[in-house]
Amino acid sequence: VLGVDRHLVVLLRGAELFALVRLHRDLRLLARLVRAEEVREDAHDLAAMLAGGRARDAAAGRTLIGPHRTDLAVTHVGKSQPAALCSTGEQKALLIGIVLAHADLVAEATARRPILLLDEVAAHLDPARRGALFERLAGKGQVWMTGTEPALFEGIGDATRIALGS
Repeated sequence: VLGVDRHLVVLLRGAELFALVRLHRDLRLLARLVRAEEVREDAHDLAAMLAGGRARDAAAGRTLIGPHRTDLAVTHVGKSQPAALCSTGEQKALLIGIVLAHADLVAEATARRPILLLDEVAAHLDPARRGALFERLAGKGQVWMTGTEPALFEGIGDATRIALGS
């Protein structure tokens, strides 16, 4: 993580392959989440808001406030372009960058690598990005990847493969 001011910027090793990402979200909440001493305060505030809205939530049949109601907009920094205007492959690379950066933050905070479940992760990635992804994931804990095309996983190296159906 490079820093938080009005945006959170995520930089990965091999950033030229996964791109520099700028996330735009509820910036007040995002900035607080990065500072550990404020996490407890935010959790308490959220708990109080959720408790206060129980009757309204019950009437609506869903929770009306919380992080799930916050929009997340992503910008490809290298192109100064919103992710919505990027190619499918670029969007996939941006998303993978966010997921891997989050996994690194979790590993740093807990001293344990999280288990990653990556569905159709190799789809829409060019061979260079696929290779960089497999290299980046090697030795980084348990990673489950799914895909419908076995050829997309040929460059993965030593891995256990499970084929379902025919």
